[in-house]
Amino acid sequence: MSAEIERKYTVKDQSYRQESIECKYYKQGYISIDKERTVRIRISGNNAFITLKGVTTGCTRKEFEYPIPVADAAEMLGSLCLPSIIEKKRYIYPYAGHKWEIDEFMGNNDGLVIAEIELKSESEQFDLPPFIETEVTGDPRYYNSNLAKHPYKTWKEKE
Repeated sequence: MSAEIERKYTVKDQSYRQESIECKYYKQGYISIDKERTVRIRISGNNAFITLKGVTTGCTRKEFEYPIPVADAAEMLGSLCLPSIIEKKRYIYPYAGHKWEIDEFMGNNDGLVIAEIELKSESEQFDLPPFIETEVTGDPRYYNSNLAKHPYKTWKEKE
């Protein structure tokens, strides 16, 4: 079984951009966004993936990801995925022995910036970079699949 152990945080400034070692554009959509499972199609550059994720318990969930042809992914995004495709830039920021991924959302989620860290265990210790604001791990509003249904721009007073 493959597991994803992830913590998520809002970001208070763009200082991460200065020391990021990579920035990629992502376009992704969802074939399924049930509570029990999500099925995501993602394209980044010359790579594409189909990802299946299970229910989140704490900050852990089952995750299976497989490469697929970019042409197939593009067709799935256009014909099989639910409306509201997610677009974002992802910055990779190394900090205190960990790799942080900072997503700057675009389109209907413009203005939202989320930092994520993947861990080996839920109890793993780590230091927070200076740009971190508030932890939102477990808050379903910040799941990408929910941002496709309820984009950030539609949140009242940024709930």
